[in-house]
Amino acid sequence: MTRQIVLDTETTGLEPSENHRIIEIGCVELIDRRMTDRHYHQYINPEREIDQGAVNVHGITTDFLTDKPTFSSISHEFLEFISGAELIIHNAPFDVGFIDHELAKLKGKITSVVNICDVVDTLVMARQRHPGQRNNLDALCKRYFVDNSQRELHGALLDAEILADVYLLMTGGQIDFVLGSHGSAREGIVENDIRRLNPDRSPLKVIRASECEVVAHNEKLSRINEASNGRCLWLEARDII
Repeated sequence: MTRQIVLDTETTGLEPSENHRIIEIGCVELIDRRMTDRHYHQYINPEREIDQGAVNVHGITTDFLTDKPTFSSISHEFLEFISGAELIIHNAPFDVGFIDHELAKLKGKITSVVNICDVVDTLVMARQRHPGQRNNLDALCKRYFVDNSQRELHGALLDAEILADVYLLMTGGQIDFVLGSHGSAREGIVENDIRRLNPDRSPLKVIRASECEVVAHNEKLSRINEASNGRCLWLEARDII
C-alpha cells in the first residue's frame, strides 16, 4: 500500500526568516493513487499580523484567525496525519521551509518534516515535463483540463485537492476510471456522467478530403517515411486497412 499526502499551506508572508508563520494547512490523502475520504484541514492563529500582500492572495485576515488554535496545539495531530507518507507539494521548498520553521519553534524531537516523510515537488516535475512553459497550479490546471473555477483565492485545502488531480493526471493519465454507481465524481467517471447520443438525432455530416488534400497528405507521409528510414506507422496502418 502506497500512502501519499497532497499538502498545501497558506502563510502570513513569504519569508520564515522574517518570522512569517503558517495560517492554514490542507492535506488530501491518496492510497495507491486513489483519493480517499480522509483529509486534514486546519486554520491556525499565527500570533502575529498578516502582510496585506498575503491577504490579497488568500483572503485570510488576522481577525478571522483570532480564535483559531496555534500551531503548537495542533502539531501532534498534524504530524500524526502525515507521518510516514510521501508528501506531494507544489514548490515544496516553500511549504517545507515553513513547516520546519514551526517545528523549530517547538524544540521537539522532530526538527524537519523530511525526517518523517519523503517529499515530491510537483513544480520540479512539471518543469521537467514542460520545459520553458508556465508551470504554476493554474497553468497546470489548464494544461490537464482540471476544473479550478472555484479558485478565486488561494486556499490550502482546495489547492491540495486541485493539486491531487493535477498530480495524478501528470504522472499517470486518467485519475481513476470507474464504471457503475459506486464512487464519487472526484474518483472518476461514474454512470451518471456518461452522455449517450439521442438515437433520433440527424446523421452526422461527413466531410471527405479533397483530391488536393489527399495528395498533400500522401506527400507528407512520404517525407516522414523517408526521414524515419521506412518506419512511418501511418503508412503501415494504411496498408493494413
